[in-house]
Amino acid sequence: MTPLQLSHFTTASCLGHGLAATLAALRAQQSGLTPCAFETVTDLHTYIGEVAGLDPTALPVRLADYECRNNRLAWLGLQQDGFSDAVGAAVARYGRRRVGVLLGTSTSGILETEQAFRHRDPASGALPDDFHYRTTHNTYSVADFVRTAFKLEGPAVVVSTACSSSAKVFASAARMIAAGVIDAAIVGGVDSLCLTTLYGFNSLELLSPGPCRPYDVDRNGLSIGEAAAFILLERPADSLDADAVLLLGAGESSDAHHMSSPHPEGLGARMAMAAALKAAGLQPADIDYINLHGTATPSNDAAEGRAVAAVFGNTVPCSSTKGATGHTLGAAGGVEAVISALALQHGFLPGGVNTRCVDPDIPVQYLTANREAAPRRVLSNSFGFGGTNCSLILGRAA
Repeated sequence: MTPLQLSHFTTASCLGHGLAATLAALRAQQSGLTPCAFETVTDLHTYIGEVAGLDPTALPVRLADYECRNNRLAWLGLQQDGFSDAVGAAVARYGRRRVGVLLGTSTSGILETEQAFRHRDPASGALPDDFHYRTTHNTYSVADFVRTAFKLEGPAVVVSTACSSSAKVFASAARMIAAGVIDAAIVGGVDSLCLTTLYGFNSLELLSPGPCRPYDVDRNGLSIGEAAAFILLERPADSLDADAVLLLGAGESSDAHHMSSPHPEGLGARMAMAAALKAAGLQPADIDYINLHGTATPSNDAAEGRAVAAVFGNTVPCSSTKGATGHTLGAAGGVEAVISALALQHGFLPGGVNTRCVDPDIPVQYLTANREAAPRRVLSNSFGFGGTNCSLILGRAA
């Protein structure tokens, strides 16, 4: 594929608001996971990655119809790191119809529906009059919100393929740009905490009672997080700084092995990584770091580890950053693309937080401490329920 530039990017998660806070936390190997005290949850003994200061975040009056936790999180993200100004400049360059919005989410604003059901009319069961499904719970809501916020008129798409959602939007946007449909795209994802997610993963017996420990020999489940990540993706400028970050390749696959369990040998994961390498015109030896999907469940880490070993052997340093951020589900691909970009720009490989003893049965070179290095190309994995997989390859311009 023709490389595209991540000309601006930002993220908000339990590590903090914006790039500086995220980078500082990664450098210090801090985790943002805390005991779950979300909303009405009182009976789940687990840790979560909750974004601080989100409840008082207010949407502008003109966007009031979109009021929900997910869109408040999106708004918080859009106001950071000069991202809104960058989008405005892109609109000035290309026009409102030539900037697309392609975002990933899994549950969107479902918390709004959960709250509405608690306030149904006791006689009729009718939902409250002020509940607006279309602009809140609807999966498309977040793209509609961002499109409306910037007064854009180009294509707007939401990808909802579970945990690969906000990685797959990079591939979709690249195809749109290559086809001449748009000149730039706002990509990334937003996913916020809700009871459906917390109790749903609990019913699958996938929640860890403590902070998650990816690739640890005693790993026992994941920690749910929430986050927003936004990236402005466009053709590279004629003159690039050395630390400019490019999307070099994207690989997608669907092995459809099982609704919630990965293929035990990581078939779809292998296919996605191989497709990303092919799209980028690279060999496995060209990759300097892998940001693993690394959810900290026994089966997922083992399957991904086998897939990585099959493609790369154990020569490429790798780690999962979910011990720091939690699993942000539909936002994970975008968040980890931003983390990968920070690693490229600032010359370090982030060590996996909370992992004490790497599982010796997983044959990869897993980092438990930060490594000072100067990676030129990194691969980021995002694998979702139903066997929907995506791998991205990012690289420095020089």
